[in-house]
Amino acid sequence: MPHRHYNGLKTALLFGLLGAVILGASYLLFGPNLGALTIGLVIALAVNLGAYWFSDTVAIKAMRAQPVSEAEQPEMHRIVRELSEKAGQPMPRLYVSPTQAPNAFATGRNPEHAAVCCTEGILGILTERELRGVLGHELMHVYNRDMLTGSIAAAMSSVITYLAYAALLFGGGRDERSNPLAGMLMLFLGPLAAGIVQMAISRTREYDADEDGARLTGDPLALASALAKLERGVQQRPLAPEPRLQSSSHLMIANPFRAQDVSALFSTHPPMGKRIARLEAMAGRPLGR
Repeated sequence: MPHRHYNGLKTALLFGLLGAVILGASYLLFGPNLGALTIGLVIALAVNLGAYWFSDTVAIKAMRAQPVSEAEQPEMHRIVRELSEKAGQPMPRLYVSPTQAPNAFATGRNPEHAAVCCTEGILGILTERELRGVLGHELMHVYNRDMLTGSIAAAMSSVITYLAYAALLFGGGRDERSNPLAGMLMLFLGPLAAGIVQMAISRTREYDADEDGARLTGDPLALASALAKLERGVQQRPLAPEPRLQSSSHLMIANPFRAQDVSALFSTHPPMGKRIARLEAMAGRPLGR
């Protein structure tokens, strides 16, 4: 698909840089003896690998979604089947969440193990054309392998955060070459860096899924119209920032929380106005809302 290679290269370069930062921080904090650090890193990576492998189950359960048959949701099944066949990809499992907050997300480690979920709220406010635009966006997340990238981002974030807490516990290391100031810097900058990594990666992939999804459906303005409705709908019916939802919020097509519940700087979603403007540019005309 159009953005898979580009996203993969950008992600590889970003994580290569982060890897160098982590190795440098490890030496400053612990000196040449990295035995204890290695154990922590292995645990962090193993936990996130499990989260990737079972990502579809975790996200679906977080939203309390249930599988839906074609008899229950004929429109949703028809749209996804048509788009999957057009893309030459397998049909994903379809779910509906009982929440009235309008949103949708895709999850799963690859197209063969993918799931697409819509909330009752989004099904209630979108036209068939707009729903097609949203489902095209979600399918492109799967085809672009964004779930893999998101899992790697989460793993790297855990590693950086682990270094920060290790700095607090070990006080900058006991080796005479360790720098106590480095420990303090990691304590404050570690979680900050982790959040920025996840934000940058998720924002880029939202733009890409918008563009690729619009190409798949052939109707950029349908997605633009849906995003405009979602922006208003989320403001009226936001989700509470519970821990079970925070872990899967980056998967959703619209930020599900109120603006005051998440800083714009660290939002995993780009501004809705910019997304709509990019889609309007693709169509060559404004939405006319």
